Amino acid sequence: MSRATDRIPAGLVLLALVLGLAALAITVAAAPVATSELTGWVVDAHGPVGGATVRVQATTNSTVTAADGTFTLGGLVEGVPVTVSAWKHTYYCAKVEGVVPPASGIGLTLRLYQTNDNPDYPWIAPAGENSCASCKEAVTQIWLDNDLHAGAGTNPRFFSLYNGTDLTATEVLSPGYKLDFPGTAGNCATCHAPGAAVDAPFATDMDLLEGVDRDYGIHCDFCHKVADVYLDPATGRPYLNAPGVLSMDVRRPFPESERYQLFFGSFDDDNVPEEDTYLPLITRSQWCAPCHQFSFWGTPIYQSFREWQESAYPALGIECQACHMPPDGILTNVAEGNGGVERDPLTIHAHSMPGAASEDLLQNTVALTLTVEPRIGIVRATVDLVNVAAGHHVPTDHPGRHMILVLTAVDAEGRPLPQVSGPTVPDWGGDQAGRPGKAFAKVLRDAASGESPVVSYWKQTFIESDNRLPAFGHDISTYAFAVPAAGGTITVSAELRFRRLFEAEQDARGWNVPDVVMESTEIAVPAGPFWRLYLPLAIRDSPLRQSR
Repeated sequence: MSRATDRIPAGLVLLALVLGLAALAITVAAAPVATSELTGWVVDAHGPVGGATVRVQATTNSTVTAADGTFTLGGLVEGVPVTVSAWKHTYYCAKVEGVVPPASGIGLTLRLYQTNDNPDYPWIAPAGENSCASCKEAVTQIWLDNDLHAGAGTNPRFFSLYNGTDLTATEVLSPGYKLDFPGTAGNCATCHAPGAAVDAPFATDMDLLEGVDRDYGIHCDFCHKVADVYLDPATGRPYLNAPGVLSMDVRRPFPESERYQLFFGSFDDDNVPEEDTYLPLITRSQWCAPCHQFSFWGTPIYQSFREWQESAYPALGIECQACHMPPDGILTNVAEGNGGVERDPLTIHAHSMPGAASEDLLQNTVALTLTVEPRIGIVRATVDLVNVAAGHHVPTDHPGRHMILVLTAVDAEGRPLPQVSGPTVPDWGGDQAGRPGKAFAKVLRDAASGESPVVSYWKQTFIESDNRLPAFGHDISTYAFAVPAAGGTITVSAELRFRRLFEAEQDARGWNVPDVVMESTEIAVPAGPFWRLYLPLAIRDSPLRQSR
């Protein structure tokens, strides 16, 4: 009988011995070090503050103060200085730097932030002198480079619909809000320019925006001053007829206050002294709801918050920010050189805000599975579409957005095969109309003219149909194509594309926005000649399947 070690070369045995000694050395080097603790208290102007979060800055080592404001923080390395922070809702953060464990009597004083709003406050520009970028350069630049919120005050596609013009604003084209309701401003600015609309929600004309509100649309300073949102307790959604800023509690600071600035963010450990504080709401989907949940004339139009709310995502603990404000894994300090601290990059929201303009996001939203089955005289194709990654319907919000699925079947010479059965793309599908496939959209019908589909939801419209894919929703469609009598190789392809606006409307307005191909795949199968029908043992070909 031979033993296992008899078959191991001597060199490997030596290597194992060396690695074993190295592991032992590492184990010795990584022996637990002595831990220490800190004790202290948190107070405000009136006395002890219970329920405050006390944290070793930029770590997960935290505790909560007792009713008398006292706390104990353990798990610290003796002699290694740390920064200790404290926070509680409605307070600014507080911190003490250079605390060397073990230590006691650490005192942190919290200050309440304001409960009112200053309409005379001048918004801070994202870029330029004394701007957001002056302090938080890297994260601001990510926002400027990627987020379409920054262009909400200048977006030519928005103004094309607002004013009823082409993209260059030189040709008048109906419909348009200003054409249908001349002399009014509408409520568009409550979402598209909330910094201006906060003081005049129904009188802010998007054509007359100025300064920061025009140049940067939904800008940093506005978003980081939203202290709360007003939600109907019966539904958990914004109240009807209260779009955008009407459902927000905004806190613009006063120059005479003890702390002039106020920025709400996602850190509870005082990232920048005397400016930032933590707002739990800013990390939750409800914070996005005021501008992504609204009906016009009683017809639900922008509904992505409700779609998320009624999906499986809330139970899974997945908020809107997970997809639309993902960490980039690179940024480690949001205010480097200006009071910021080094953090785990996975704890920092990178402010890239990918959405309907992001090809990467769109191309990772829906899964397409194509199954092809040769039969006698035909080839049958089945497409299964699944919304695998969006926490709302796909597409969502603006009713001009839609997806088009197109199938093509060709013979060995590349000649198209006639469709025998299955759905076809509707008339409004542009160049794809009438081809084998489907279109997915919330289709609106104008109440007065009966025209459909329309995107002029600022007028009374009805929902004619809605077959969009909800979160984790499937759509299965089947098609049959006639094959040549001689058989041969048949290639079936399927393509799913996203289109921002119905093609006829898009062409008339000169938008020239190319479709985004979300998914595509093809399968080639052999199809037998018709004479196989007369064989005693004719066997149907097995299906082939391919997923993308």
